[in-house]
Amino acid sequence: MLQTPTAIPAFQDNYIWALRRDNHCVVVDPGDAAPVEAWLRQQGLILTGILITHHHPDHVGGVNALLAHRDIPVYGPARETIPGLTHPLNDGDRVKLADLDLELEVLDVPGHTLGHIAYHARQPGWLFCGDTLFAGGCGRLFEGTPEQMHHSLSRLAALPEGTQVFCAHEYTLANLTFAAKVTPEDPDVRTRLNDVKALRDAGRITLPSTIAVERRTNPFLRATEPALRHSCERHFDAPLDTPVDSFAALRRWKDSG
Repeated sequence: MLQTPTAIPAFQDNYIWALRRDNHCVVVDPGDAAPVEAWLRQQGLILTGILITHHHPDHVGGVNALLAHRDIPVYGPARETIPGLTHPLNDGDRVKLADLDLELEVLDVPGHTLGHIAYHARQPGWLFCGDTLFAGGCGRLFEGTPEQMHHSLSRLAALPEGTQVFCAHEYTLANLTFAAKVTPEDPDVRTRLNDVKALRDAGRITLPSTIAVERRTNPFLRATEPALRHSCERHFDAPLDTPVDSFAALRRWKDSG
C-alpha cells in the first residue's frame, strides 16, 4: 500500500520527502545522504529511485553518496546540472515509479532557478514543489524573473484545491508572519498563523499544506487581489499596475526582512 510521504529532516530546516510502498522507497531532493541512510535502515526499506527538483546543493548534495552502492534512477530537470542524472525531464513528461505504482507529471516552474521542476501526482493528489511554492510563501528569485515565478505559482495554484503540497523547507512560521504583516486584518491568515505557532511550539512539522489553503492565505498566490496590491503600494509609496508588479513588490518586501 502506498503510504503518505514522510519528511526526513535535514540540515537546519530542509525536508527530504520519502515515498514508500511495501519495502520500496523513493526520496525527493536528498541534500544529505546520512539522514536518508539512517531512516532507510530504521524502516527496513530499499531505495529504488531519486527525484530532484533543482540543482541547489541542499537538494542534490547527498545524491552521489546514495548512488555509491546502488544502481538506481535519478530523475531531474533536463535544463540543470544534476549529479547522477539518468532521466532528464521536461515539462509534461511523466515519471512512472513502478515499485510504488505511482505516476507523476512534470511541471516546469522556473523562477527560483531557471530549470526548476515540480512533480504532481494527480492520484492521490500530491505535489512535490521543491523551493518554488512554500507553505505561506515562495522561493527567492535567484535566477528567474518575477514574470517567470508569478507564472509558475499561478500554474501550481490552478491544481485541484485538495492537492497536498510537500515543499522542501520549514519556513511556514516566517512566511505567515510576513503574510500577516501584508494583510493584518485577514482572518484566514491570522488563524493560520496562530495554528502554525502552536505546531512549532510543540515541535511539530507544519506540512503538508494544500492548494486550497495556499490560495486563501499565501500572499504570493494572491497578487491579483486589490488588498494585496494596495498594501504593497502603501509600503513602497508607488503605484503598481499589474499582478506581476504586485508579486515583484511582495517579493522585494519579503526579501528586505
